[in-house]
Amino acid sequence: MTSANSLHLVAAIERWPIAGSFTISRGAKTEAAVVVATVSDGTHTGRGECVPYPRYNETPEATLAAIEAMGAKLNTGLSRAALQSAMPAGAARNALDCALADLEAKASGQRIWSLLGRAAPQACTTAYTISLGTPEVMAEATARAAHRALLKIKLGGDGDIERIAAVRKAAPKSELIVDANEAWTADTLERHLAACADAGVTMVEQPLPAGNDAALARVKRPIAVCADESVHDRRSLSGLRERYDAINIKLDKTGGLTEALAMADEAGKLGFGLMVGCMVATSLAMAPAMLIAQKARVVDLDGPLLLAKDREHGLRYEDSLVYPPDSLLWG
Repeated sequence: MTSANSLHLVAAIERWPIAGSFTISRGAKTEAAVVVATVSDGTHTGRGECVPYPRYNETPEATLAAIEAMGAKLNTGLSRAALQSAMPAGAARNALDCALADLEAKASGQRIWSLLGRAAPQACTTAYTISLGTPEVMAEATARAAHRALLKIKLGGDGDIERIAAVRKAAPKSELIVDANEAWTADTLERHLAACADAGVTMVEQPLPAGNDAALARVKRPIAVCADESVHDRRSLSGLRERYDAINIKLDKTGGLTEALAMADEAGKLGFGLMVGCMVATSLAMAPAMLIAQKARVVDLDGPLLLAKDREHGLRYEDSLVYPPDSLLWG
């Protein structure tokens, strides 16, 4: 692990237009606002990208400031290991953690997975997201994507049973997972889970609000339930075992690849199924998550597919397959 002195840090907010709009239960957006951290040792350069999450009161401006505030410590040799305690988990640490990992790989002339003692990542099947809308609009979008092996359906509460039925009719052969984004209630939980099971849905993400999900431990779950907003890093795992069957690891929540890998290892020991997820962002944000994808039952790394344009040297997508990053992109 590199601990070079005099690392130079540059960070910037970038805005990437979304193809159309992206809608979930908490609202719609037409661009992805990301923050990119670039760390250089004078010879080699590493980059990391994060997406500030309004759900956790993160903004691009505050995230940029948090990254830039680490410049002095990086200049005196802050290592990736030391970064884990120097910053809290979240988007800002993710960008720096991934930038430092990329720098280590570039400086060593090896791929990051070799440095970390991990197997080289292989291509895997990624979900493709269908935004929240009326059952008719979602069915139309689903029909256009029905050739894909795995579809992730955004739900939003009222009308979800009709949405599920419409989507299944439009994609009879695709595996379906759904993401309620905390929009269901304890009163509607069993009815919605039953509708998902009837439609052959294999997993539902975060049906109830984080912190108000105790009902999941009291009902029979006919399909797997995956924690998203209820899980962040390793410290949040132990209290979820009675409520969830799987966890969604997102690097913007864990605060980077370092914690995400440790969390994936720990979750496996505790018996959780694994999902790896993303925010809408470029391939630079997806690339580190490909290491987590190798252990995941469900991979949801379609962020660049939702953009009008990806960055240079982006990940290669072929239908539902996503391939590991080229070293020109990351790692």
